[in-house]
Amino acid sequence: MLDKRSNEKLNKVGSFDGIDIYTIKSDKFKTNTINIFFHDNLSRENAAKNALLPAVLRRGCSRFPTFQDIALYLEELYGAAFDCGVTKKGEMQIIQFYIDYVSDRYTGENTRLFEKAFDLLYEIITSPVLEEGSFKKEYVEQEKENLRKLIESRVNDKMQYAIEKCLEEMCREEPFGIYDYGSVEDLKPIDDKILYDHYTNFLRTLPISVYITGNVDESEVDYAVKKLSGIKRASIKKIETCNVEKEVVEVRNITENMPVNQSKLSLGFRTNISPCDVDYYSLVVYNGILGGGVHSKLFQNVREKESLAYYAFSRLEKFKGLMVISSGILSENKDKTIRIIKEQLEDISKGNISDYEFDSTIKTIETGMRSLMDSQLQIVDFYLSQSIVNTHDDFESFIEKVKKVTKDDVVRVAGKIKLDTIYFLTGMEA
Repeated sequence: MLDKRSNEKLNKVGSFDGIDIYTIKSDKFKTNTINIFFHDNLSRENAAKNALLPAVLRRGCSRFPTFQDIALYLEELYGAAFDCGVTKKGEMQIIQFYIDYVSDRYTGENTRLFEKAFDLLYEIITSPVLEEGSFKKEYVEQEKENLRKLIESRVNDKMQYAIEKCLEEMCREEPFGIYDYGSVEDLKPIDDKILYDHYTNFLRTLPISVYITGNVDESEVDYAVKKLSGIKRASIKKIETCNVEKEVVEVRNITENMPVNQSKLSLGFRTNISPCDVDYYSLVVYNGILGGGVHSKLFQNVREKESLAYYAFSRLEKFKGLMVISSGILSENKDKTIRIIKEQLEDISKGNISDYEFDSTIKTIETGMRSLMDSQLQIVDFYLSQSIVNTHDDFESFIEKVKKVTKDDVVRVAGKIKLDTIYFLTGMEA
């Protein structure tokens, strides 16, 4: 049985030309992973281009010019898995390329799967299929259409859509208000030439971080460093620090009408607490007490006691210092639900926190953190997030800091949290 407390440590093994290389060594997984991240400032100018780029690159490279060729080669690598995409962390857009392959311990000493897997990932990024000195037009047009559909389909998940729209409305004049995948409007003018020009600049100037996980030896790290040194780099782009501090002048109320059977109520808050603040761990506990599980005040009082919501929870956006409360309700219960939610916030501010609520929150956070350690992707994401905000926790130190939080600490951070925006998604007006 695996020791849940086995704690994979992060080691920085190389740094050159704006490229940082890390290893996370572990013997508890049968596979190893290679993760290559490009970091960019979130902007209207580049968001759609950055979202489109990995979709085009994954279609083929010079050695494997179609996705089918790549898929067949992955099968030769004992069923290795490759993926890529974009996400945002605060006001940074992250473009990820990833491969998961079986450790050589299980395939024989001479398979050298690391080199084959790394070469494939490297070639997908650096040797795309070209046509007349640019990206293949067919690939770009097809992926533009796929991305357009993806952007437009965000409304299909009404709960997630309402959360995202609430946060985007809160930050409408800030970079964080930009959707991960950009907008259809910004996508339209992109063609193969524009995207290829963006790609050449992307490859030369964006900071890169590489995470290699699993059973990794020094020769493999040396191989990765040598290959990455072959990328022609220029002046490295400066990534801006995410600003979390903003005063709330007045609470905004936004209602959007859409054909829905169940209305979605989202309340967005400014915490003014960044992940590198000492109060961040208290904020994590505050969020858990408020809406982090079946023990929480929102679940017990809004959903169970008052029967006002089909679901009710709170969630932190750690990089931007935001918190959102999400609930699914009947339209006519909006005002009462807001009132009961505010009562829960007031209770915490007054220190009305039961031992059950507090102890259950600490245990839930610890269990959640330990569960992340069962996934190499989650482990990488945890350490990537630490790097972005320049904090230095591992899983155990994070848990220990959470355990040191007191009820008084929670009450103190409660005073910093201010309601900013109320977003209500409800049925079409008659």
